[in-house]
Amino acid sequence: MGALPDGFGLVLDSALRRFRGGTVLSGGRPGRVVTLTPAGARSLDALVAGGAADSATADLAGRLVAAGMAHPRRPVDGQATFVGGSRSTGVTVVVPAYDRPQALDRCLASLGLATPVVVVDDASANPVAVADVCNRHGARVVHRSSNGGPGAARESADELVATELVAFVDSDCTVPDGWLDDLSWHFADPGVAAVAPRIRPATVGPDQERRTVHRFSWSHSPLDLGPDEGEVGPERSVRYVPTAALVIRQAALRDVGGFDPALRVGEDVDVVWRLVEAGWRIRYDPSVVVFHAEPDRWRWLLGRRLRYGTSAAPLAVRHPGRLSPVELRPRATAAAMALLTGRPVVAATIVASASVSLALKVRPLGIPTIQVWRWCAGSAAWTVMGLGRAATTLFAPGLVGLAVTGRRGRRAATALLLVPPIVDWVRQRPDLDLPRWVVASVADDLAYGAGVWIGCLRARTFAPLVPKFLGFAEQS
Repeated sequence: MGALPDGFGLVLDSALRRFRGGTVLSGGRPGRVVTLTPAGARSLDALVAGGAADSATADLAGRLVAAGMAHPRRPVDGQATFVGGSRSTGVTVVVPAYDRPQALDRCLASLGLATPVVVVDDASANPVAVADVCNRHGARVVHRSSNGGPGAARESADELVATELVAFVDSDCTVPDGWLDDLSWHFADPGVAAVAPRIRPATVGPDQERRTVHRFSWSHSPLDLGPDEGEVGPERSVRYVPTAALVIRQAALRDVGGFDPALRVGEDVDVVWRLVEAGWRIRYDPSVVVFHAEPDRWRWLLGRRLRYGTSAAPLAVRHPGRLSPVELRPRATAAAMALLTGRPVVAATIVASASVSLALKVRPLGIPTIQVWRWCAGSAAWTVMGLGRAATTLFAPGLVGLAVTGRRGRRAATALLLVPPIVDWVRQRPDLDLPRWVVASVADDLAYGAGVWIGCLRARTFAPLVPKFLGFAEQS
């Protein structure tokens, strides 16, 4: 990223840690340490407090945003505006639709009349019903002669978009008032290609939230990327954003060739990663929430997860090394394996050894040893989570085989199966009791894993099944 644009505010990431009088910053993803001069630290504090930034501070702020250590804030004085207009007149909304006229009706009603809307009917079985809904809401409709999936449908609207920004909204989504204004200010930064809101499950009907499937979806939707904002990319904490709702710079989308019509699933991940690889930046802004109609039957919800899983192999072919099920670092993996096989003393020794080694490197920066120990212990714990999720999702038969090898094998298989959903339950505190949450989570992982295997067999590649091994130099 370049310098923070004039007029933008700045907020430090909630996970950022500062040491040595605020001159040493640690955080971001991938994790890193940044050192500042005392004057630089004071200038950063002044900017965060709402002050103006000189060129050096703006450059520093830009680097922190790119590293995930800070986040931009909307100007309050109108100094920075999107070149195409911060109002919705600079945006065209494109809605791919395939039947479901009632859902489309709710979607178009939420979009309102202030913004031009193009609906692409992807060869619906009842095109007349789709056209009637579009006519009632003043939306232009384009009919495709054959069904090509959401990516192909979005591409069909390309020639009809004359504005600098295009907002893609799925027909089963509803948007809040002012959502485009609340996202488009990001485009005053010329390096930003796209901005995504948070996608949350919609509640329809008085009994929906009381059903187990909806309680589970509310806290476990694959479209909901959580409450933490950030930069988007394969190595980031937000690895991708769905196109269920996404505002994108049309020039950037055309720059990377648009959506791949060959991908009926995973086309959003593919276009996001191609944008990042081309040097563009993408922001995830969860302050804006768009609601998405979730499946209301288990067979539909798990069927969707299976379909999502089939995208892993085609994506792995297009983006080598990006779809590894887990990243394994030598010391963290050794400690995790010791924990899984019931050797806590060995695990603690490995963590202590890694902590001492790292502490000697960062001691001159004023980072306390206890913080280093937290990093190393956390790395081991997250490796256990990653191994467990990968084992349940992709290698379920291996868990059964491990369980019959003896007491330690049963202990490891049980931990791999149960630790990830239990930890998620503790962290999220969903409106669902632990036993049902664990069963639903495991079923969700197994459905996705089945889809991954199907996709691998179709694409004749096992790349999504291969862990990524990082050397000692890459350890955090």
